[in-house]
Amino acid sequence: MIWFLVAQIFSTLISLIQIGRMSDTDKDLEIMVLRYQLGIADRKMQKPVRANRAERMTLAVLASRLKKQAKRPANQFKNIIRLVQPETVFRWHRDLVRRKWTQENQGKRGRPRIDDQIELLIVRLAKENLRWGYYRIEGELTKLGFDASLTTVRNVLSRNGIVPAPVRYGSIGWKTMMNHYKEQLLACDFFVVESLFLKTFYALFFLEIGTRRVHLTGITAHLNGQWVAQQARQYIWDIEEREETFHCLIHDNDKKLTEAFDDVFHSRQIHVIHTPIEAPNANSFAERWVRSAREECL
Repeated sequence: MIWFLVAQIFSTLISLIQIGRMSDTDKDLEIMVLRYQLGIADRKMQKPVRANRAERMTLAVLASRLKKQAKRPANQFKNIIRLVQPETVFRWHRDLVRRKWTQENQGKRGRPRIDDQIELLIVRLAKENLRWGYYRIEGELTKLGFDASLTTVRNVLSRNGIVPAPVRYGSIGWKTMMNHYKEQLLACDFFVVESLFLKTFYALFFLEIGTRRVHLTGITAHLNGQWVAQQARQYIWDIEEREETFHCLIHDNDKKLTEAFDDVFHSRQIHVIHTPIEAPNANSFAERWVRSAREECL
């Protein structure tokens, strides 16, 4: 069977070389002659043709290559693939691909389990040091001469029912804070718009997370720290007139949001929370509103 398969591959390569040396007219005439003979044989045939494994493999590879090159669906190959249904040939090819990726690996599978002593040490470090997170525990293990990755530390703690450091120490997570204290939270960000004449405009908006009320405080083409601080003062005056109370303002680390901008809110006992670098999800409500405005209004 193996030698027959090798012969089939070699014969196919020889045929490809010969076809490559033919002119387009010769190819077209040869295709017409072969189709005509195949049509005669198809009408005279009394029983279906039984192709062996090597023939099925060769036909499946060639038909799949033709389908990819022609970019046509399988049902349009009935005039080309005559011995069997085109769907059957393409199913042969799918079986070949599936067999390639599902071959059983004779070696050992999976990552070897961590040593029990190292696992006990990880659990002990986490229980005795409530503020230590995954990175700190990994670093301490490296100092002690143990090789354990960050993923290993996380899996060990999860397997032993130990929660992450912020929750273990008693502080709440970001998502919990956003859900439980949303009535006391504000978010702000810039919304950038390019005009028809390629002029850039900057809009500063504040979002009250509890009510999802958006306040567009101002639009300018010349953005600077003084303008941003003045918009903050006007928004604070509006809050005081409505007699509403907020305790925290969330914004990113844009340089235009200067210390003067933060001081305006500090003067009203509103704590300013700067989001981590390259973490847009920390200000997800503002970022989501910007996306909605772009998709639905622009």
